[in-house]
Amino acid sequence: MSKAPETVFTTSHRVSCDGAGDIRGGAAFKPSALGHPRVWLEIDERGYVDCGYCDKRFVLKGGLADSAQAA
Repeated sequence: MSKAPETVFTTSHRVSCDGAGDIRGGAAFKPSALGHPRVWLEIDERGYVDCGYCDKRFVLKGGLADSAQAA
């Protein structure tokens, strides 16, 4: 059974993703070696954006998709 995609809360409308968020190593670590090419994403009026490579979701804090605002 696979785990659900990662959700990251941010205060910026522009975010980058390299797919290696949970994969970290030593001094010689290269993010794209274990993830995907770095892409820049823009959070729109929905309050979130999903990475097209790894499905990681970036949610704008205080935006429409922020679960704290939905309650």
